Amino acid sequence: MAGGAVSIRGVDKYFGDFHVLKNINLEIKENEFFSILGPSGCGKTTLLRIIAGLEDVDSGDVLLDGKSIVHLPPNKRPVNTIFQNYALFPHLTVYENIAFPLRLKKLPEHEIKERVGWLLNLVRLEEHAKKKPHQLSGGQKQRVSLARALANEPRVLLLDEPVSALDAKLRQELLIELDNLHDKVGITFIYVTHDQAEAISISDHVAVMNNGEVVQYGTPFEIYESPANSFVATFIGETNLMKGDVVDLLSENYVVVEFPLLGQIICYRDKPVSVGETVLVTLRPEKIRITHNKPTFTDSTPVNLLHGRVDEAIYMGYQTKYFVRTDEGYILRVYKQHASYLLDEKIIQWKDEVFLFWNPDDSFIVEVERG
Repeated sequence: MAGGAVSIRGVDKYFGDFHVLKNINLEIKENEFFSILGPSGCGKTTLLRIIAGLEDVDSGDVLLDGKSIVHLPPNKRPVNTIFQNYALFPHLTVYENIAFPLRLKKLPEHEIKERVGWLLNLVRLEEHAKKKPHQLSGGQKQRVSLARALANEPRVLLLDEPVSALDAKLRQELLIELDNLHDKVGITFIYVTHDQAEAISISDHVAVMNNGEVVQYGTPFEIYESPANSFVATFIGETNLMKGDVVDLLSENYVVVEFPLLGQIICYRDKPVSVGETVLVTLRPEKIRITHNKPTFTDSTPVNLLHGRVDEAIYMGYQTKYFVRTDEGYILRVYKQHASYLLDEKIIQWKDEVFLFWNPDDSFIVEVERG
């Protein structure tokens, strides 16, 4: 199979007076695993349906390998869609569900048998070929849907929240299978989800949507480590989002920001700012180090250092979430990862006095309030 490159150019869509999609522009490379991520109602499923041909555009164009497909009906587009509700034929066996699109094309029986056999092997359902959908688990049903969608050898596979109906463990298992399947079949996957963990764990690139607009596009690393604004910072993972005033410009790289109930913090100057301007700063909880003893620093690299007391400690096995009230009264979230278990390490607990420190590069400006 060969994947196709999809271009979304200036797409607008209205439902009545409601502007669902606002000038959407995206370039999705051939063979990549691309995710469209956003909250419910942001327009991501509508965009997927437009690519599939299930919705018309009010303006703009959709191109596949450089050729417009916006006027083609769904059955003429080399695109298949997988929905979260499986959409299997209940009266047909697994084998016949997968064979259905091939029979519509009137392929010879030996060709159908060979292709369905290959697909059953691909999704690891050979032993379930004669079962009906009601005899399968949720994960198995979704694998049947995947196999059936791949039967026609589409150039693009559209996946509309395909694992949302499964429990947490099954979701993780199917995500890994999807990633492996993508590597094996080599076609373009466009995956719609509201779950940021899903999107950043399996995607080559991610488009984050909000209120009908693409607010950031990039690799999962770029989206998580360098959010474009406060919405992305809070929607992708967890963060400490703090508002303060710029009081000093240390250099072209760093500024000093004064925060209420927190004091002065050195922040990375990734946006042009001036003294007196109000800014929003993001700081991921896992970037903050927490210790019982005051740390010492041997070089001149600037470091942010605070003292406080643990207000709450939530042990989660692989990490502990701390809510630390600083001396000034601000509560910071701090996540300590448990990479190893040290018997001689004094565990930080509720009400302990602690020191917090982090690199100023990890506290950076996401928005500047002007005027």
